Amino acid sequence: MSLGSHITELRKKHESLAAEVERAARSPATDDLEIARMKKQKLRLKEQIHRLEQA
Repeated sequence: MSLGSHITELRKKHESLAAEVERAARSPATDDLEIARMKKQKLRLKEQIHRLEQA
Protein backbone atom coordinates (compact mmCIF):
# COMPACT_ATOMS: atom_id res chain seq x y z
CA MET A 1 0.00 0.00 0.00
CA SER A 2 1.42 3.37 -0.96
CA LEU A 3 1.68 6.19 1.54
CA GLY A 4 -0.97 8.20 -0.29
CA SER A 5 -3.50 5.39 -0.28
CA HIS A 6 -2.77 4.67 3.39
CA ILE A 7 -3.46 8.32 4.27
CA THR A 8 -6.67 8.18 2.20
CA GLU A 9 -7.83 5.10 4.12
CA LEU A 10 -7.05 6.79 7.45
CA ARG A 11 -9.04 9.86 6.36
CA LYS A 12 -12.01 7.64 5.47
CA LYS A 13 -11.85 5.99 8.89
CA HIS A 14 -11.62 9.43 10.54
CA GLU A 15 -14.67 10.70 8.63
CA SER A 16 -16.62 7.56 9.43
CA LEU A 17 -15.76 7.83 13.10
CA ALA A 18 -16.70 11.52 13.11
CA ALA A 19 -20.15 10.61 11.76
CA GLU A 20 -20.48 7.85 14.36
CA VAL A 21 -19.56 10.28 17.16
CA GLU A 22 -22.14 12.74 15.85
CA ARG A 23 -24.88 10.08 15.83
CA ALA A 24 -23.90 8.85 19.29
CA ALA A 25 -23.91 12.38 20.69
CA ARG A 26 -27.52 12.82 19.50
CA SER A 27 -28.63 9.51 20.96
CA PRO A 28 -29.57 9.67 24.65
CA ALA A 29 -28.92 5.92 24.99
CA THR A 30 -25.21 6.24 24.20
CA ASP A 31 -22.81 6.16 27.12
CA ASP A 32 -20.62 9.25 27.57
CA LEU A 33 -17.59 7.02 28.09
CA GLU A 34 -18.19 5.39 24.72
CA ILE A 35 -18.39 8.79 23.06
CA ALA A 36 -15.14 9.82 24.78
CA ARG A 37 -13.47 6.61 23.57
CA MET A 38 -14.53 7.29 20.00
CA LYS A 39 -13.30 10.88 20.20
CA LYS A 40 -9.90 9.70 21.45
CA GLN A 41 -9.69 7.20 18.61
CA LYS A 42 -10.62 9.95 16.16
CA LEU A 43 -7.86 12.16 17.57
CA ARG A 44 -5.30 9.34 17.28
CA LEU A 45 -6.25 8.90 13.62
CA LYS A 46 -5.90 12.64 13.00
CA GLU A 47 -2.47 12.67 14.64
CA GLN A 48 -1.38 9.64 12.61
CA ILE A 49 -2.53 11.30 9.39
CA HIS A 50 -0.62 14.46 10.31
CA ARG A 51 2.58 12.50 11.07
CA LEU A 52 2.37 10.63 7.77
CA GLU A 53 1.76 13.82 5.80
CA GLN A 54 4.87 15.37 7.37
CA ALA A 55 7.04 12.38 6.42
